[in-house]
Amino acid sequence: MSEFDILRAAAAGMDAQRAALDVAARNVAASETVPDGSFARLIPRFRLNAASTGDAPVDFEPPGEPDGDSDDDAQPLVSFLGATPQPGSEVNAVTEMVAVLDAQRAYEANASVFDVGKRLAERTIDMGRL
Repeated sequence: MSEFDILRAAAAGMDAQRAALDVAARNVAASETVPDGSFARLIPRFRLNAASTGDAPVDFEPPGEPDGDSDDDAQPLVSFLGATPQPGSEVNAVTEMVAVLDAQRAYEANASVFDVGKRLAERTIDMGRL
């Protein structure tokens, strides 16, 4: 485990929340343009990659197809697999605004963790200078 793992994990979380925010923004736009609610709500899909757990990749939401083999060091902790329609659901502006707020708060939490990791790395480097 490296002292920079916390930065990597927080950055992966921020990237995942950014993707979730993009999907929620698309849903909000669809709810405003399709007044009859005929647009199916999109949900984001993510994969927790094997490099982060030491196990096989884990898909969140509907299962996705593996992207193929790649170097574990170059592979991000979390991969955004895209957005899929949620069967039997229609877009609701209120639901999507709550999803936007959830993604925003989770992004802010990951940014705070990143800041703590950055300060930890700075202090580690400072101690190495002594």
